[in-house]
Order: sequence, then C-alpha cells, then structure tokens
Amino acid sequence: MDIRIGVIMDPIAHIKPWKDSTFAMLLEAQRRQWPVFYMTPADLYVRDGEARARCQPLSVRDDRHDWFSLEDARDMPLADLDMLLMRQDPPFNNHYLYVTYILEKAEQQGTLVVNRPQSVRDCNEKLFATEFPQCCSPTLVSGRPDLLRAFVEEHADVVMKPLDGMGGSNIFRIEPGSPNLSVIIDVLTEQGRTPIMAQRYIPEITEGDKRILMIDGEPVSHALARVPAKGELRGNLAAGGTGVGRELSERDRWICNEIGPVLRERGLYFVGLDVIGDYLTEINVTSPTCIRELDAIYDCNIAGDLFDCLLTKLAR
Repeated sequence: MDIRIGVIMDPIAHIKPWKDSTFAMLLEAQRRQWPVFYMTPADLYVRDGEARARCQPLSVRDDRHDWFSLEDARDMPLADLDMLLMRQDPPFNNHYLYVTYILEKAEQQGTLVVNRPQSVRDCNEKLFATEFPQCCSPTLVSGRPDLLRAFVEEHADVVMKPLDGMGGSNIFRIEPGSPNLSVIIDVLTEQGRTPIMAQRYIPEITEGDKRILMIDGEPVSHALARVPAKGELRGNLAAGGTGVGRELSERDRWICNEIGPVLRERGLYFVGLDVIGDYLTEINVTSPTCIRELDAIYDCNIAGDLFDCLLTKLAR
C-alpha cells in the first residue's frame, strides 16, 4: 500500500538519531517505501479554510553522523497526506495550541492525525493522569499555597512539579521541615497564579520510572525503567537516568487495562504511561519516547507495530 506520510517535529538536524523515537518511525516508514514529508510547526498554515504546509520530501538513514536528506520544499494541502505524525516536543504553549487547531482541520479534511488533535489539546500530560485516581498516589493540583502546605503536612514527603514541563524539568522533592518550601511554592505557582501538581513521594523511584508505551490502548510487551543517577530524584533520560528493560508487572498491566479503553476512545494512538512503583504519575500524549531503547534491548519493532495498527484505521 502506497501511504503518503507527513511528520511535524522539531528541527531534524538537532535530534539524536540513535535515541529519537520519531526517527525510529521515519526509518520504519522508509523501510515500507512510504513517501515521507517533513515539516516543522512553523510550516503549517490555513488558506481559505484549507490546512496546508510547506513540506520537504525526506529520506533517512541509521547513521548517527549523517542521518537525513531533504529535497526542495513544496507547498501542499495536508489532505494530500494519508497520515500525519505530530511529534513536536512540549512545552504545550500557545504555539502548540494553534498547531492543534490547524491539524484538526487536516483531520476533518481526511488525514489521519496521530494523535488526535482535540485529544492532545484536552489531555494535559499531568492532569490527564488524575482521571484515573485509582491508579495514582495521593495527588493535588492547585496554585493555592495553603492547600499545597497542607498537602505537605499530610504526606510529609512530597514531589512538586509544573503542569507543562518535560524531561524532568523543575521537579522538587519537599521533605519534612524543608526551609525552601515557601520559595518553591512561590516560584512554581508564580505567586499563586498558576496551578501545579503535588504528589506523595514514591520511594520506588530508586528502582526506576517505568515508561510503558501504549499502541491504541494496548501496552507494548516490555517497559523501559529509567533509573536515576546516584543522588538524583529524576529518572528521565534527559536528566541523566539510565534505561533498563523490565517485564510488565501484574500491577502495570492492571493500570494499562484501566487506561487503555479511554485512550482508544479519544484517538490517542501512541501514548507513554509513566509508572513509579505501583503508581501512575503521567500520561504522555504529545511525543512519547523510548522506542529505540526498547527496540535495541528486546529486538522488537515498535514503530512497525504502530504503523500496522494505524493502517487498520486508514482502512475504515
């Protein structure tokens, strides 16, 4: 089947191809001989109600020093594409928001957009997890200093983080008697104007923050546990964590079963669940990572499984 696929991503010249999940998808698309069209968010626009973009035909190779070639740009309707991967990294700001509106037009005009733009817009990666309180450790989302202080008083050991961060940025552990509590709350909440997330600290973080990849609501067979460096709170690979393959536990599978039907219903075809110990902490819907690490450890082809799934959506 000749599938024309587009990808919206941060500048391809700046990625680390040996660990980039979007690059794994591009390699798989090329292996299938699908024409691939590259664009950044700035290339998208709407003219007279039609979603369009300045696109460049892209070829890729699995070489960490010379991994891509781009042809001359062409202007085209996004409806000319069968499938469009939205793989821009957060933060989810106004620029990201506007892109989802344009992609929603493309979806209405016949292109399969992965993930569904409205659902990406609706499902903040941290707040979305609170739809499944049965899966989470005690959690508070608020900008009110009094509530945040009371939460720390109740649970003693707490993690606080912004709702729009990624890669482990601006995450703070608040331990009993911390003299920096007021400063941390003021900075994170912008003096009480912005809600943040507070969660009871989960000591199993020392064993790794598990990333479980979900394809149309079903888990990939293994997770990548991102184990923090010595003396670090954060397991994120971007923060120096080490990736270790893990079998899914019975609790992991229960969490996946709780969340999977909602992901399918909302058109969230490719999602990353973050699980520490027995608890869900985040649901990544924008540009989940860890494909290349899991492929290397278990000799699998996660991008291939994803595309096989997406082909069934195109056939409907």
